[in-house]
Amino acid sequence: MSDPIHEHDTAAAGLDLVANAAAPYLRSLATRPVHDRTRDGLLAELEGPLPAQGVGGPAAVAELLRIGTGAATHVSGPRFFHLVTGGSTPAAMAGDWITSLLDQAGGIWIASPFAARAETVVLGWLKELFGLPASYGGVLTPSATLAHVAGLAAARAWWAGKHGVDVSSQGLAGLPRMPVLSSGLVHVSTRKALQILGCGRDTLQTFARDDSGAIDLPALEEALTRGGPAVIVGNLGDVNTGASDPLDDLADLAERHGAWLHVDGAFGMFAALSPRTAHLARGAARADSITADGHKWLNVPYESGFSFVRDQDDLSRAFGAWGAAYLPEPGDDRVNYNTYGPESSRRARALPIWATLRAYGRDGYRAMVERHLDAAAHLGKLVESAPDLELLAPVQLSIVCFRYRPPGVPEEELDALNARLGARLLADGRVYAGTSTYRGMTVFRPAMVNWRITTAEAEQLITVLRELAAGLG
Repeated sequence: MSDPIHEHDTAAAGLDLVANAAAPYLRSLATRPVHDRTRDGLLAELEGPLPAQGVGGPAAVAELLRIGTGAATHVSGPRFFHLVTGGSTPAAMAGDWITSLLDQAGGIWIASPFAARAETVVLGWLKELFGLPASYGGVLTPSATLAHVAGLAAARAWWAGKHGVDVSSQGLAGLPRMPVLSSGLVHVSTRKALQILGCGRDTLQTFARDDSGAIDLPALEEALTRGGPAVIVGNLGDVNTGASDPLDDLADLAERHGAWLHVDGAFGMFAALSPRTAHLARGAARADSITADGHKWLNVPYESGFSFVRDQDDLSRAFGAWGAAYLPEPGDDRVNYNTYGPESSRRARALPIWATLRAYGRDGYRAMVERHLDAAAHLGKLVESAPDLELLAPVQLSIVCFRYRPPGVPEEELDALNARLGARLLADGRVYAGTSTYRGMTVFRPAMVNWRITTAEAEQLITVLRELAAGLG
């Protein structure tokens, strides 16, 4: 009786439940805790043996809605400052629902010209948004990590070609180690991409002039002079401080030494939107490959990443040429995006991006970015003026790096104190901002990238932090 064919005429019943729950849930985000630990007991209701007889679509959806709206971490709300994670704009969320409703195969043009054309359009819009050349190729990916995989796979194919090897068909055997050079700002997702590609996550060399991770350009250039073809990774927007590498200088080095420049712009590419921060992104348009992340500052649902390359053929060399008889040959307007990235089966992830860019445009996103810059700057001033807080890095983008430092507490006790305060903050759940490590210190690094955030939420973070600190004794 539970065969889904029996719900043929009532297929929308479960969707109606979700639609009816959406409005009250979204309204509640303004006041509900980011995470309510008292509701964690609901998670046990997800468990149990696989049912032999299902309960039917509407009953299952109602159950999942009840558990999820109670026990989820409410990332879409305005007080989630953790992990540099945005929410979903209203248009992006609706676009994501359309993606599920239409369920298009996004990788093969013949399966969905609609999905293929939408991806081509949004890649063009994103290049306009970031100020990248229209001639650059690109592909949408599920994450920044897989965007790195795409860009660095193109770099690997280029590098192997310099050694006379088609790495896509022959592999890495017999080749030397691919030199990958960066600053101390390099993110773990870059290392993970190198691990996935068989290059080794720990082969990446860093050149930093101090423990902040700031790049040592002379040392990097010396390494480029000693070696053969190399890959330089420039970092735009560090996750602890928002700091960036000087991309123009790295582009100059890449040109002088015949290197490939790969830019990690996971959230920092959005600096290009505001005249106040555009200088940080200067030089990105000279890179050979650039990555960015949609579920950060673009505020579209997970999973969303972008990889742009100077030459689209570099991506097809890395991921195409399958030789499957059922795959049609691409044409000028018939793009098979599964030949440009690591996925074969892929959803039409362009639709939420199309919806949000169509809804708010360049000006809307510039306004949002500048509102977040204002909120971060305001939080930085609150920290600087507080006798019990210490700002640890200049506020450059939308991240504020600081620690709790009450008078009279010895330096050697501050890390443990901040770790305890961070744990209390997450357990309290009203405001979500975990700790990290910067220059060997345990720190807070709240990120303002959610479209709902204003200076009011930045002030609330300080208020809750102080309240919880008072209870530490």
